[in-house]
Amino acid sequence: MPDLCTPTFDKLSQALGFSCREAGGLIEVRNPFALQNWTLPVLELTVVTGAILALVYAINRWRRHGDATNIALWFGAVAYLLIIEPPLYFPSAFGIADHVDTMFAHNVFTVDFLWGRLPLYIVAIYPMMATVAFEIVRSLGVFRRYGTMVGAICVGFVHHAFYEVFDHLGPQLRWWEWSVTNPMNQPMFDSVPLPSVVVFAALWPMSLALCVQFFVGRAADHGRRFSGGEIAWRTVVAGVLASIGTAVLPLPATIITGVTGSYTAGGVAYALELIVLCAIAAPALFLQWRRLRTTPANPMEPRYVSAPWLIGYASAYLVVMAVLWCSALPAYFGAIDGITEHGDPTGSLWYTLLCFAVAGACLVAVRTAAPARLGRPEPVTARS
Repeated sequence: MPDLCTPTFDKLSQALGFSCREAGGLIEVRNPFALQNWTLPVLELTVVTGAILALVYAINRWRRHGDATNIALWFGAVAYLLIIEPPLYFPSAFGIADHVDTMFAHNVFTVDFLWGRLPLYIVAIYPMMATVAFEIVRSLGVFRRYGTMVGAICVGFVHHAFYEVFDHLGPQLRWWEWSVTNPMNQPMFDSVPLPSVVVFAALWPMSLALCVQFFVGRAADHGRRFSGGEIAWRTVVAGVLASIGTAVLPLPATIITGVTGSYTAGGVAYALELIVLCAIAAPALFLQWRRLRTTPANPMEPRYVSAPWLIGYASAYLVVMAVLWCSALPAYFGAIDGITEHGDPTGSLWYTLLCFAVAGACLVAVRTAAPARLGRPEPVTARS
């Protein structure tokens, strides 16, 4: 659709190896074996499979246990996506072109929506990763022990770890291309905008988890069952408020950047927000894991434990990401000034390894916590 092919998006799409002027309409399906490289369909299959598993789990929780939390989380994440992403793809259509230029472009995958802007796997990664992070935190009993706010912060922390092993690899393997000259992408952390590292990897899932737990999870933990209509409006409200939270939570960095006119100062503010989040979440997760290991289980109050196969998927996701990273390492180590011989930017390997370690530790914590049977979440006895 040529009239939607802005100069910036055209340049980014050309760098990825396709023309936005030739991209399909509302939906386009391609041969997965004809994509630019083999990692694209592998990524797509991994993420879409996870989203389907997360939806199946959410439906089972609702039907078998009357627990609507996961349904609200899954569809709340999709609602958030539909609020946040389209204006970034079509700023002119939303009347914000004078303030927001194209920030990035996705490569074309097997299934794409909106004239090559929105791959199916991006739709899937929002609910998939939100579910994985939420289930890890919920299985460790953090919401029950420390309340809704700390639990949501922990979800943001866990989500950040799982997301960044993917985020720092994408540009090198041409899963997407960032507009590095866009002020909203400054400062850059190797191949990834620091605002993305903080906002889209940590703050948005924290915001969504806070809203879902507040509107649905707390009541579900007490055994309340919601009707379809109640779930629908609470899910929409959670998605809308989560999108507002995504604008509110990074305000300190936004204001500092605006006042000082320095992207470096803004970057420091973003980093400090992430450090604060980590300083709260890491001790809470560790202490709760240790508490579960040392406190005898109460058979009268079985704690909530996620399905083993869902945690197993999270482990498989990390394995796939590790394989994809290994395939990229030869070009990574051959890069000069952060650019491979094929002209692709490299991410931060040390930060990725740190995130792999954190994500792996979270899965080990869930696996090694005190034995418990899957059932209705235990009654909330602490503040919520």
